[in-house]
Amino acid sequence: MNQQETQFSQMVREQKSTIYTVCYMFSKDHDEVNDLFQEILVNLWKGFGSFEGRSDLRTWVYRVSLNTCISQDRKKKRQKTVPLSMNINLFSDQDEDTKQVSMLRKRINKLGPFDRAIILLWLENMSYEEIGQVVGISTKNVSIRLYRIKEQLKGMRDDES
Repeated sequence: MNQQETQFSQMVREQKSTIYTVCYMFSKDHDEVNDLFQEILVNLWKGFGSFEGRSDLRTWVYRVSLNTCISQDRKKKRQKTVPLSMNINLFSDQDEDTKQVSMLRKRINKLGPFDRAIILLWLENMSYEEIGQVVGISTKNVSIRLYRIKEQLKGMRDDES
C-alpha cells in the first residue's frame, strides 16, 4: 500500500462514524445505507489527493458525504420505485419516547434535502459555524434556516404525506 492509500485508510477509520451519521440521515434501510457509504468512499477517494486542508478534515468529509447523499436522493426520487412491504415491524417499540422519535424522523424526512441536512447536523450537536462550513452558508443564515425549519416541523401534521 502506498502512502496515499495508507492515509486514506486512516482517514476512513477516523471518520467512519461521521460518514455513517450522514448516511443514516438519508436512509434507515441497511442495504441503502451501505450503498451510500460505498458511494461516499468513492467520492472521498476521488477528492482525497486534492484535499488541501483549507478546512477541517471532518468538515470536508461531512460536505462530501452530504453532497453524495443529496445527489443520490435526487436520483432516487427521479426513479419510480415500488417498495416491498410485509406490513409488519417485528422490531417495533411502542413506548412514548420511541413514538416521539419516530414522529420526528418522519417529519424530518418530509423536509427538502438541504433543510434535512441542516437540522440533522444541528441534532448532531454541531455549532452553527460548523454547520455553515459543511453546507456552505453563513452562520447567520444557519440560524435563520434552523428557526424556519423548527417552525415548519412544529406545524406539520403526522397524517400529511
